[in-house]
Amino acid sequence: MAYAAGLVLGNIGLLPTAGDALIQVLGGTRSFLPNGEFQEFMKTPGFTEGDETYNQIAQLQESIMNYTILIALPLMLFSLHLKKWLKNARSTLLSLVLAMASLLVAIFIGYYLFAHHITESEKVTGMLIGVYTGGTPNLAAIGRALNVSPDIFILTHTYDLIIGSVALLFLMTIAQRLFNTFLPRSGVFRRAENVMQVEIEEDDAHLENYDGLFQRKNLPDMGKSLLYAIIIFAVGGSTIFFVPKEDQVLVIILTITTLGLLASLLKPVNKLKISFPLGMYFIIVFCLALSSMANLREMFQIEFLELFLYVLWVVFGSMFIHVGLARIFKVDTDTTIIAITALTYSPPFVPAVALALKNRNVIIGGLTIGILGFAFGSYLGIFIGKIL
Repeated sequence: MAYAAGLVLGNIGLLPTAGDALIQVLGGTRSFLPNGEFQEFMKTPGFTEGDETYNQIAQLQESIMNYTILIALPLMLFSLHLKKWLKNARSTLLSLVLAMASLLVAIFIGYYLFAHHITESEKVTGMLIGVYTGGTPNLAAIGRALNVSPDIFILTHTYDLIIGSVALLFLMTIAQRLFNTFLPRSGVFRRAENVMQVEIEEDDAHLENYDGLFQRKNLPDMGKSLLYAIIIFAVGGSTIFFVPKEDQVLVIILTITTLGLLASLLKPVNKLKISFPLGMYFIIVFCLALSSMANLREMFQIEFLELFLYVLWVVFGSMFIHVGLARIFKVDTDTTIIAITALTYSPPFVPAVALALKNRNVIIGGLTIGILGFAFGSYLGIFIGKIL
């Protein structure tokens, strides 16, 4: 809905458009000109009256995108229980390794097959690693760090939503019966995992609960969450004084992610359960601002078939490779399905798929995999995107 609203707002003629001369100066790599550079542009013959309004609105959109993602990241990390998941679900680390290996193999095969037909292919690859290790927050963070154009970002995420919904339906319906023909059936689980089950489920109910986000009783915790996030944002933002200009956004995002993870180890911060849904609220604002900058006419002039096939291959290719590795390492069906779910769709989807599998015992493992992917996916996506 946020994407749809932004696309409508940005494409019905309500917002001003840049003149031909300004478009040429922007060169397709920038959304606006800094104030000093724009003042010089105003002296050129190609300047039109609408260019100034366009440039101001584009600056505002860019600022909203940057600030919302940088505030959202620490908010979504504050309430995570990394130590508890690592301590009580070590048996799932094999599934995490297999899932990550499958994703990376599929990513590099897809890059070899489709990259030369896709605009900003190395950035798309980084985003796909992010979205299939931690969902939309990682996708957004990597998109900003690698300076992906709004059109490419929207198309990539749109294809992810379309293909991902089909894959999720498959995982929740016939996947279990199909995979049982190749993999061991789910059997005995560690006693420690069963004992911790209720506690883990209660601790992480906030991951998918947005009820009462702005109720008065939650306002104090929202204020504290925002205060801690702003402090981390300020510390991360101070890194601009120590790195080259072209790497500033990347370094800020990595610094803020690291500080958010460290802050989650502090009890006063970790107990603020409202911080996760509040962070997702900022992500939705980010999506709205980003989509309002996209140009529908230009979006569908991009090599969208190759991009669609790339996303399709990453989703189902990585699943196929994962099942093959699970057979070699004798990982059971339900653990394999829940690992795919946790990385491809993020932790909030884990309980729903576990319910469809009629196996609540895999929830802890799924949460472990999903949280670790969410916590470290941004690092991996940015790293590989930069290498490519």
